[in-house]
Amino acid sequence: MANRFLVSADGIDEPAWMMNVEPFLQKVAAELEFDGQEASILFCGDKTIQELNKNYRNIDAATDVLSFENGEKFTDEDGSQWTLAGDIAVSVDTLKKNAEYFGIDENSELKRLLLHGLLHLNGYDHGEEHIEKGKAPECEMLRLQEEILLKYEGEKII
Repeated sequence: MANRFLVSADGIDEPAWMMNVEPFLQKVAAELEFDGQEASILFCGDKTIQELNKNYRNIDAATDVLSFENGEKFTDEDGSQWTLAGDIAVSVDTLKKNAEYFGIDENSELKRLLLHGLLHLNGYDHGEEHIEKGKAPECEMLRLQEEILLKYEGEKII
């Protein structure tokens, strides 16, 4: 069985590259041996993600990516069993700021944020550690994230 990724935009003009997100996530999910999952990915601006962050985490600030893990099981009309992995929200405003900060292109930063969100939906956590410029990550989640990103370095979304 495959995975399903539902990609949408809110409060921003829908980027042309949005259609490339689902194929990238399919490859990464297969690499991680995630199967039978459904997740939604929302692209938004800082205003929307700040509101989500405030409402769900009590942090009144914009951020780059938020993940809302679900884990509920359901059966579709064809009788296939699925896991509702959850939702990922990505701020395209902060994505651009991050890319500039890290000195990378927006394509590389987008892949990092998508993979980061997908790992969170599957139970991975990094505690207080975050990716820092010029510093190798120590925790398992962030090491795995960076290892997988190297494998998909040539993959283009944007």
